[in-house]
Formats: sequence, structure tokens, C-alpha cells
Amino acid sequence: MKVQETIRAKLQGAFSPEALEVIDESHHHAGHAGARPEGETHFRVRMKAPSFAGVSRVQRSRLVHQALAAELAGPVHALALELSE
Repeated sequence: MKVQETIRAKLQGAFSPEALEVIDESHHHAGHAGARPEGETHFRVRMKAPSFAGVSRVQRSRLVHQALAAELAGPVHALALELSE
């Protein structure tokens, strides 16, 4: 399974979002630290989830980082988050 698909599946399972976009931005970072020729190293996640209601921006980020701990420890070098309730 591709990293992008794994991220999407884990976030769907953990947060049941109303809206979810997982965008591979690796091509913007070619030649930079952490970039690999095959890509799938830099992602942007846009997610709207009711479970974020009343949760601070910092805590939302922590929850997503927890859900994606294996990916962040391995193939993912950078993760930009846009999270809303």
C-alpha cells in the first residue's frame, strides 16, 4: 500500500472525518532534506472532523501525530496539517 493510502486509511479509522484530503507534496521538495526520488515523503493533510470540537489546535496536531506515529518515524519526512471541527 502506498504511504498516501495508509495515511488516509489511518485517519479515516481514527477520526471518521467529514472531509479528508491527503496531498503528496513531495515533488515540491525534490533535492531537499528528507526527500527521496520515489517521493511520498512530504504530505499535507486537510481534515474536518467532528471529534475535533472543543479540542485545541495543538492537541488536534498531537492526535494526528499519534495516529500516524509509524509513518512519521519512517517514510514521512514532513506533514503539514490543516485541521478543523
